[in-house]
Amino acid sequence: MNASELRDHCLSFLGTQEEFPFGPDSSAFKVAGKIFALARLTDEPLRVSLKCEPALAEQLRKAHAAVIPGYHLSKRHWNTVIIDGSVPDELITDMVEDSYDLVVSALSRARQRALGWRRDP
Repeated sequence: MNASELRDHCLSFLGTQEEFPFGPDSSAFKVAGKIFALARLTDEPLRVSLKCEPALAEQLRKAHAAVIPGYHLSKRHWNTVIIDGSVPDELITDMVEDSYDLVVSALSRARQRALGWRRDP
């Protein structure tokens, strides 16, 4: 996965916006004003920080050396993924989607409906 693919995937979710609150090199992908992904798209290797359920965050860190506690974020709720080819792209895209879903699930039902988001059964 390269920076363009990561950016496109993050922006593919309903209601997502890219903002630069931490400077021109740091993309913050938000839904309803809440960050679900942070990335410096010009860094090599590419890294993305994603929100994650705490138990899953620990499992992912144990399974993949390129998944580390969130850089400058809550280590309990965020992971940083170093995109160096060691973590499958499919897993990264799933992690981005899970992060988006975590943020949207915390929104009011009215905001969720406005986004067209449905909770998985």
